[in-house]
Amino acid sequence: MEIRLKELSKLGYTDNVARSLAINIISKHCKHNTKVEVTNILTDLLEYPENYKNNEVWGKLAEHFAPTIYEKKFMVYDLTDQPLPFKTYGGKFIESLAKQQMELAMRLPITLSGALMPDAHAGYGLPIGGVLAVDNAVIPYAVGLDIGCRMSLTVFDAKVDYLKRYSHQIKEALKEYTHFGMDGCLSFPQEHEILDRKEFQLTPLLKMLHGKVVRQLGSSGGGNHFVEFGEIELIENNVLNLPAGNYVALLSHSGSRGMGAAIAKHYSNIAREVCKLPRYAQHFAWLGLDTEEGQEYWMSMNLAGDFAQACHERIHINLSKALGLEALGNVNNHHNFAWREEIAPGKFAIVHRKGATPAGNGVAGFIPGSMATPGYLVCGKGSLESLNSASHGAGRAMSRQKAKEQFTQSALKKLLTQQGVTLIGGSVEEMPLAYKDIDRVMPAQESLVDIHGRFMPRIVRMNKE
Repeated sequence: MEIRLKELSKLGYTDNVARSLAINIISKHCKHNTKVEVTNILTDLLEYPENYKNNEVWGKLAEHFAPTIYEKKFMVYDLTDQPLPFKTYGGKFIESLAKQQMELAMRLPITLSGALMPDAHAGYGLPIGGVLAVDNAVIPYAVGLDIGCRMSLTVFDAKVDYLKRYSHQIKEALKEYTHFGMDGCLSFPQEHEILDRKEFQLTPLLKMLHGKVVRQLGSSGGGNHFVEFGEIELIENNVLNLPAGNYVALLSHSGSRGMGAAIAKHYSNIAREVCKLPRYAQHFAWLGLDTEEGQEYWMSMNLAGDFAQACHERIHINLSKALGLEALGNVNNHHNFAWREEIAPGKFAIVHRKGATPAGNGVAGFIPGSMATPGYLVCGKGSLESLNSASHGAGRAMSRQKAKEQFTQSALKKLLTQQGVTLIGGSVEEMPLAYKDIDRVMPAQESLVDIHGRFMPRIVRMNKE
């Protein structure tokens, strides 16, 4: 027996918390009831919630509509008068709005520590490049909409002249074996163990999203997401344990597609219902990890992160098979995620990295520049002051809208030609000049990472917007 969201709305269940509770109860306890029976209960409960206050099945939903029967349903929080101090890297070229957003995050009563990376710029909620450690809670919008967005770099058994000799085949493979944007999917089915994960059966939202996950596996989003071939120069004793030298490499950047956005929106709405903050800070509403909703989000977030990783794995497998390349090594990791980590000896917290790369001691990562500038293979130094983090890229120097207004397609094409880069798709929004200079960003985080390789893009595939 199933009741849809639209049907619940017609009955009067108009807020997200009520609908989520109702759907959970129905899916767990009403499999053998008829729709008429369940509808009658829902209608009666809405009018007389006190009659259901001791009901084992419907009591929690009754509490939502009659909180005076129980303890208070939601909590109202004030921010602290002054923000906790936080470390800023590369402060000279970080816009003031990003710093203001970080200061607001540091005034949350659950905040323990924070840091701002050198690629930081203003975002929604936590700034892009913001790292925030909080006590036993998770903030959906401090993770972000594109949950588990990540970089993945594969180094192949080919020398760099392969890029010129087989440029036509590479371009055709990128066109055939990648897909970008919200609509459509790859033209051939994808297989991965992620599709069989039991978590997809544990909440109504994840059940609903499973079909989209099947369709979008192995594809990429729009915006600044890309798949590109280039050349990488590795140093001696690099984190990939490969001989020093120049290699062909594949780099991809994308996240959890529609799945992550749906999870973020759903649980952010719930967080705003149960965690009341001043209007200007509502986007920092959190879910306690000791609550059912918090545990649901945590499980869903981790599944979305695994799905993002699965998409990259399929992209790299598909392209390497199509081109007959053998992988020698791979580095990949999330940004836009939250982890439970030790932030001081014996002290654990939930660390949110909104556009920041994990950089624990010995942890490999990749920090890109733009489609016409270098990216860097790095190894973390484990700086507790940065909460074991580094930048996730060069960072935008201007908004996408400003880039559209300031640059032309012909100017983009001319710049890429000068740099020896071929672009398939893409738009002026991703003009390299719209990004900060990666070679100014990297020195600002010398205390956070060591550089083990330098990557230059050569053939880039992006969404055409």
